[in-house]
Parts: sequence; structure tokens; C-alpha cells
Amino acid sequence: MKRNKLVKYIERNGCSFVREGGSHTLYRNISNGKISTVPRHPDIKENLCRKICRDLGIPDILFP
Repeated sequence: MKRNKLVKYIERNGCSFVREGGSHTLYRNISNGKISTVPRHPDIKENLCRKICRDLGIPDILFP
């Protein structure tokens, strides 16, 4: 999955950007305070996308 698509999905589900790290971006779910990192690679594997959603407490992203 493309990183931009995952980031847009995360932001639509109530998460906000916190800061940039060395090779990751930190996002926080505003409603429950959970935090997760998103790698700055152009493509992110499906299992990692599911884990990021689970860490943030948002519904899993659906893959075609």
C-alpha cells in the first residue's frame, strides 16, 4: 500500500501528526491517546498497515 493512502486513512479516522523522527512519522489518536509510528517508505506492507491501525485503535484498513 502506498504511504500517502495510509496517512490519509489515519488522519480521516481522528489521528493527528505529532512529529517526524529519523525514518518514521509519529501519529496520535486524539480520542484515546494511542500512539504509533508510520515508516517513511513509499510502500508499506499490508500486515504493517493493519498493525498501525490496531496500535492507534482505529478500524483496519480494507485492501482490494
